[in-house]
Amino acid sequence: MKLLKHYIQGFLSRAGSQILSASVIARILSFIASWIALQLIPNKELGIVLFAYNCIVFILPISGFGLHQSLLRYGSLLKSKQEKNSLFRYTFFKGIKVTFLLILAISIVSFFIDFQFKNTQYYLIFLSLSLISMYIFELIKIHFRLHHKNKSFATTDLVFTILLTLNILILSYFFKENGYAIALVLTPSLSVLFYYKPLKLAFKDYTKPTIINRSFWEYGIFASLSNVVTQLLFVIDILLIGYLLNDAEMVTNYKYISLIPLSLLFLPRAFINTDFVSFTENIYNKTYIIKYIKSYLLLFTLISLILCGLLISFASHILHLFDASFIAYKNAFIILIIGICGILIFRGLFGNLLSSIGKAQVNFYITSVALLINILSNYYLIPTYGLTGAAITSASLMWITGIATTIIFWWLYKHHFLNKK
Repeated sequence: MKLLKHYIQGFLSRAGSQILSASVIARILSFIASWIALQLIPNKELGIVLFAYNCIVFILPISGFGLHQSLLRYGSLLKSKQEKNSLFRYTFFKGIKVTFLLILAISIVSFFIDFQFKNTQYYLIFLSLSLISMYIFELIKIHFRLHHKNKSFATTDLVFTILLTLNILILSYFFKENGYAIALVLTPSLSVLFYYKPLKLAFKDYTKPTIINRSFWEYGIFASLSNVVTQLLFVIDILLIGYLLNDAEMVTNYKYISLIPLSLLFLPRAFINTDFVSFTENIYNKTYIIKYIKSYLLLFTLISLILCGLLISFASHILHLFDASFIAYKNAFIILIIGICGILIFRGLFGNLLSSIGKAQVNFYITSVALLINILSNYYLIPTYGLTGAAITSASLMWITGIATTIIFWWLYKHHFLNKK
């Protein structure tokens, strides 16, 4: 327990409580925003927008060719404020240019796809406009983390979800599903404007970054591809349900029964977001890293056991809060709760540690294999078992990828990375 106490004290000293509190409030607001949309928009129309938006969500990490990921990892290794700001400016302008090209590619490709649901192409093109503002917003968040301004970083998701909730309430009330789509595009732009001052300050004292090389770009590309595949792992069920069952309402049902399990990911993210820069700065200190890992595993094993007990016990009551009809999918909900523990305990930590040692490509390979297994399994399980089949596949892969990530990190860290020091 002394180890756990020390870990929590370190987390709190780095403004972890502010980040965790803001994350909790942001999750609650996200639930409210989702509930509002469900009340104001018919399930079928909402399902079409969600289908298009999930396509954008899994493309989002590749915006800027993942240069924001390179900024976080390589920026953590830089010593001076000027060097960090110079790298920020470089990734800002280069990333925006790449993201413009990405939006253009999405728009062109959409004309060659035969979408099942009406207006999907329209929503896909429109929602892709959010990619630029979302990329800039991610850079702002990373800027705060690199300068150890975790209190400022803690406000970012909170500001975003407050604006999103208000926009969804107002715009969905007046314009239904079109208003919901507008809210998804407008919110990140307003969030960027809210942080205009720190964004402006980051452009001062610019010198050409010396850390830019092929490895810098390769890391960003692999990190972004890894996140794309990871996002796709979370949304592939929705896409396959829409395709295999040809029912937009079932898309909405699965989206909402998976909402709480996937939202639990804010817990490891809060800790990793607080500590990533710190453990990257100390990545060559084996004693520090091992102690951090032991503390994290102890804490999140306890958290996972408590969450499983509570959420499984009250599964029916929780699903009823969204809609009484969702209780029919209680088994799928429980399976996803058990599955998410594999990410809470293992993958959330070791996936980021792989990135910290510069092995983002390993995450990409692991998630790519998992994605292939997901698709093959769901082609059988979804038509046979419906939403429960999709949940079984996702939950199994959450544990498999978590354990695989853990084993590979330890092997690379002990036998390769430390030898390069």
